[in-house]
Amino acid sequence: MHIEISKKSIAEIKQYQNERIPEILDYVVKASPFYKERFADIDLSKIKTTDDLKLLPVTTKADLQTRNLDFYCVDHEKIVDYITTSGTLGNPVTFITTENDLNRLALNEYLSFICANGSSSDIYHLMVTLDRRFMAGLAYFLGLRKLGAGIVRVGPGNPELQFDTIKRVSPTTLVTIPSFLLNLIEYAEKNNIDYKNTNIKSAICIGEPIRDKDLNLNKLGNKIKSKWDIKLYSTYASTEMAAAFTECEAGAGGHLIPEMLIVEFLDDDNNPVKEGELGEITITNIGVEGMPLIRFKTGDICYHFEESCTCGRNSLRIGPIIGRKNQMIKYKGTTLFPQSLYDILNDIQGVKNYLVEVSTNSIDTDDIIVKIGCDSYDDEFMKSIKDHFRAKLRVAPSIEFLSPADLAKMQITETSRKPITFIDRRVNNG
Repeated sequence: MHIEISKKSIAEIKQYQNERIPEILDYVVKASPFYKERFADIDLSKIKTTDDLKLLPVTTKADLQTRNLDFYCVDHEKIVDYITTSGTLGNPVTFITTENDLNRLALNEYLSFICANGSSSDIYHLMVTLDRRFMAGLAYFLGLRKLGAGIVRVGPGNPELQFDTIKRVSPTTLVTIPSFLLNLIEYAEKNNIDYKNTNIKSAICIGEPIRDKDLNLNKLGNKIKSKWDIKLYSTYASTEMAAAFTECEAGAGGHLIPEMLIVEFLDDDNNPVKEGELGEITITNIGVEGMPLIRFKTGDICYHFEESCTCGRNSLRIGPIIGRKNQMIKYKGTTLFPQSLYDILNDIQGVKNYLVEVSTNSIDTDDIIVKIGCDSYDDEFMKSIKDHFRAKLRVAPSIEFLSPADLAKMQITETSRKPITFIDRRVNNG
């Protein structure tokens, strides 16, 4: 049985991670063409602790995109699985995994499901894809096998199939994008399905935040909870991390798994921020063989929490992603992230789905069009929506109404893994 490092003391966690630093650096300068070149003029013998990492340059998404193959650390024969990032902030990047990497991925998800109160007696209903070069679905499957839990691989969409599965298999936990839970609830209510009278007790929520910066349920989380009183666990993960931050029963932020990652929170000048200040999640992989990253800036902005948790874990925790650095919008003198628009839209009755589109106007400033899917609308509804935006953000974007079906076609492409809610057409943002 694996002993969770996160349940050791803060000093022991620090010591564990410090001891990993020399082996991580030794490996990448020998195996990674990129880091061998990047660190050539740096005395790595001086990098002995996690605090010393600040002496190293950061790795960016642009580095990955322009020099993808130079990050590979193993020969072709050792590669087991090829994965690509979603490309949300630019061109997708191909990642490789070895047998050791897949075992590490399984351990990460095993520990994540344990953190979210999972056990071998549970049956997990996976509403995520295991194909399309997607890491997450495979990771969940591997982790649940290690946990010894039951698994039913249903995939995304198709509410009829989801409820048929719930009826046939009686799963206890859903793994899904949280907004899809609202689609399930709406389908159940229209078809007289008693969705509250099932064995479902919880949902592992991926891809979208369900909490606000104060760790309370946000509009989306509250909307789900008011309809279906199941336990909601928030998670945050990325292909680059090959790891996850997952909430425990306390719902007080996603726990770092210290065996998997060293994490820093940096400002625009790559200086560490204090607890209570927004910082960009910056990660160094532990134990990755195929394509490890050192001080990789994810582009994701959040708050972090350093105090011990009531669950007995002492590793630091992160709050919900406030926004992605490259998605910051400057609109009529106001700076905002797409999530602030989503939070308002999720709270408006009659809004079925939505898509935020940002572009550059004739005077080189940002313009926003919010495309809204709804069954019916009029000028009064338009005014009400704009009033909601002005009340919360002081500005109101342009609104365009479509049918929910037509908007859904814009959200799902042949290569998309989840519904698209943000399109960036700005000149300088790719």
